[in-house]
Amino acid sequence: MAIHTILKMGEARLLRVARQVLEFDTPALHQLVQDMHDTMRHARGAGLAAPQIGVDLQLVVFGSSEPNPRYPQRPLVPPTVLVNPVITPLGSETEMDWEGCLSVPGLRGMVPRWRRIRYTGQDPYGRVIEREVEGFHARVVQHECDHLAGILYPMRMQDFTQFGYTEVLFPDMAADPDD
Repeated sequence: MAIHTILKMGEARLLRVARQVLEFDTPALHQLVQDMHDTMRHARGAGLAAPQIGVDLQLVVFGSSEPNPRYPQRPLVPPTVLVNPVITPLGSETEMDWEGCLSVPGLRGMVPRWRRIRYTGQDPYGRVIEREVEGFHARVVQHECDHLAGILYPMRMQDFTQFGYTEVLFPDMAADPDD
């Protein structure tokens, strides 16, 4: 089990565009996936992108088979490893909702996202993944894939009056220093 340091907003490496993964089913790729899962679980995240731990590859992990303590009222998102993802919006409808990020700890902001998307990519073995999703699942995928393009959620916000510290915005939530 390897827990990596999660880079924080302000770190220039978070703004780079990640490179495609070219080799699948390698020990190094499987180890990276395991390390990302371990790091995400340790930080109680809903997802994690490789650039967040300083690895410039198009790789994200997200989801869980049990409720996430940072998003307790949200539906479960199936545990997924997605390599070289491509997102296609299904329609033009967007929705606003609160987001947090392990690279922007302690803060939440209201972010617009496409309501319904199709995402494609590969698993660590190179097998094709293709899903159509909506709501929170779509939001998580879009958030994580933004990291691969060097985009953090505050860059998507339209109204900074809806951006602040989690403990101030949501005083009824248990304090979480890693949020």
